[in-house]
Amino acid sequence: MEVFEKYLAGIDNPDHRKRTEEILVWVTNKFPDLETQIKWNTPMFSEHGTYIIGFSTAKHHMSVSPEEAGIAQFADDIAQAGYSATKGLFRIPWNEQVNYELLEKMIEFNIQDKAKYTNFWR
Repeated sequence: MEVFEKYLAGIDNPDHRKRTEEILVWVTNKFPDLETQIKWNTPMFSEHGTYIIGFSTAKHHMSVSPEEAGIAQFADDIAQAGYSATKGLFRIPWNEQVNYELLEKMIEFNIQDKAKYTNFWR
């Protein structure tokens, strides 16, 4: 989590900072083998040099990016959770619950789908 300290310190809203930290800690604890890093001022998790998932904050939500393949794979789950999405990310409003089951499925999908992948992005 040390790698995320500066990013977290830059989040002005204390509630948003706390929520972001909770999610990053959850991913770190649930998937301890993933590498933590900041790229393009975005907290990310990777494995063997390939991107798995990233998070960023905005005024009204946190954006979660499992890449386009992750969004396509879980489009119905994202909609059922009540989250809005684009082709590359979905948004968790600050005032809504985090669907950790969905996050877990997305991360596991990317780990398996990119097991032999050698580039950072798909």
